[in-house]
Amino acid sequence: MKKREDELKSLGAKHTEYKYEYAPELLETFQNQHQDNDYWVTLNADEFSSLCPITNQPDFGTLIINYIPNVNMVESKSLKLYLFSFLNSGEFHEDVVNKIGKDLVKLMNPKYLEVVGLFYPRGNISIHPTYSYSNDEEKYKEIEKHRFINRNINPQRVG
Repeated sequence: MKKREDELKSLGAKHTEYKYEYAPELLETFQNQHQDNDYWVTLNADEFSSLCPITNQPDFGTLIINYIPNVNMVESKSLKLYLFSFLNSGEFHEDVVNKIGKDLVKLMNPKYLEVVGLFYPRGNISIHPTYSYSNDEEKYKEIEKHRFINRNINPQRVG
């Protein structure tokens, strides 16, 4: 029987190859060992960077990914490499957050997922877009509705 670790390409790599353009194929999953429980997974990417599509200047921020896993979970090193692939990707903050959210939903099919972008100010304005998704179960739709209505826009950790 194959060990879970053997199925993950990024985690066991002796040499890590970084992609400098958007690369969703880098994302990998592993099986949730606690599918009978609902629990939160929070991943913070405190040094996220992408490019402004107009000025080609770098944009920096923190991405917060919160999800309730179903069968599959995202492997964190593959997520790191995937997020790094946005480094030279010219996209607006809102586009980045939505693209990441949709890629993670496609990858994992979670019960609930949200991606919060806390982008640092440029021109004295910071932008904090949020993407959210819930599967068809009513309790996860209620979580999505509640968190959307009560969204915390304070530029501190959201969890």
